[in-house]
Amino acid sequence: MTRILFWIALVALVIAAIRSKLRGMAPPPGQGAGPRQDRPAAREAETMIACAHCHVYFPESEAVKADGREYCSPDHARLPPA
Repeated sequence: MTRILFWIALVALVIAAIRSKLRGMAPPPGQGAGPRQDRPAAREAETMIACAHCHVYFPESEAVKADGREYCSPDHARLPPA
């Protein structure tokens, strides 16, 4: 009796593992094999610049400009460039 229960449990585990693998490979329902249409547009890469004081790179849109140089924060804009 114990052997039969062992083999039944083993077969159930193998079937569960196979179903899990197949479920992971299939696309989610309603999306098919094509590209997703509801995905937001990819953002453009932004230029990274280095702070004139600490030399840490950050996006150009976040720059604090002073005396013709770019800084990462207003505090560093008040300090002399390194």
